[in-house]
Amino acid sequence: MTILKKATFGAGCFWGVEALFRKVPGVVDAVSGYTGGTLVNPTYEQVCNSETGHVEAVEVTYDSEKVSYERLLEVFWMNHNPTTPNQQGPDRGSQYRSVIFYHDEEQKKLAEASKETLAQSGKWQKPIVTEITPAETFYKAEEYHQRYFEKLGIEPTCHL
Repeated sequence: MTILKKATFGAGCFWGVEALFRKVPGVVDAVSGYTGGTLVNPTYEQVCNSETGHVEAVEVTYDSEKVSYERLLEVFWMNHNPTTPNQQGPDRGSQYRSVIFYHDEEQKKLAEASKETLAQSGKWQKPIVTEITPAETFYKAEEYHQRYFEKLGIEPTCHL
């Protein structure tokens, strides 16, 4: 029986994050968009101004019989730097902050446990600044942002 669930992550520019999650077996869809802010139906330009409070995020739809939320958390943690506030690589601004948007109490518990495990692992010298916050309305980004690397025939730099 297929049980579809949602997971939402902010880990920098959504183009690479979306492409990465699309490669995970059991992921049915990954959509680039905006969440966590105050403006209804924000545009890319508005989010880029860092004034809406939104994050460039990816909403992942997954088959929980084929991939666990814990596996999605592993992919999230492996492919960005969770110690840089409001920055991933050259991208700077609050819209690039590291954040896990949980959809239920089980996701919250698992996200908090995985963050603590990573913090205790010694992998990072600096504190992990990743936010763990309730999922809010997710606004799909403009169509030209969806499957961005795929449309351009470019291989993203992050890998499983």
